[in-house]
Amino acid sequence: MSEEGRRRRGASARTPLSRERVIRTAVAVADQKGSAALTMRAIAEPLGVEAMSLYHHVAGRDDVLDGMVDAVFGEIDLPPRDTDWKSAMLLRASSARSVLRRHPWAVPLLDSRTRPGPATLRHHDAVIGALRAGGFSVRMTAHAVSLIDSYVYGFVIQESSLPFGDSAELDEVAGAILREMPADTYPHLTELVTEQALEPGYDYAEEFTFGLTLILDALHPDEVVGG
Repeated sequence: MSEEGRRRRGASARTPLSRERVIRTAVAVADQKGSAALTMRAIAEPLGVEAMSLYHHVAGRDDVLDGMVDAVFGEIDLPPRDTDWKSAMLLRASSARSVLRRHPWAVPLLDSRTRPGPATLRHHDAVIGALRAGGFSVRMTAHAVSLIDSYVYGFVIQESSLPFGDSAELDEVAGAILREMPADTYPHLTELVTEQALEPGYDYAEEFTFGLTLILDALHPDEVVGG
């Protein structure tokens, strides 16, 4: 181990270990390597402790995953109470996309835990409450939440698998595809790439807002608030 590594390990070891530190470190490890690489040893290493030390603060890997999911939900903005339901859902969904772009490993885990933490429960209750306050019945609220979350999660999965991260990289990737692709053989694809993807100022994030707006416009409260 290098001198710098020993110094970091020593500083980490001097900081008291806690459940919060374990969960925060686990999130950082998953951000870097994915949840499949998340072992107790992998979490312990950057903390400068042995894996067994973690069990004084967490019950095991499942407990860590519960805490990680709760931490992610805690980063997502709650739907504001001082606006209409549609604006509230738009703001909350946009925040969820931003958070999940930072933690793409979390998408398949968000609804998988059987012991949701306080941030998770607070989040779901606020989303449901915003829809109920907007005039949605219990049944329509369930439909709306399922539809919106399916769209957000699916978009994040698709977005995280794209071979570009910004407009400059998109131009490079799309340009390379065009150079290798016979335009007369694939005229419609060529047209779409040229007139949309390579259009100056095009931002793939606009596709998220476009789709989400369509979904929200298709949802309608089925109760008269205050009626």
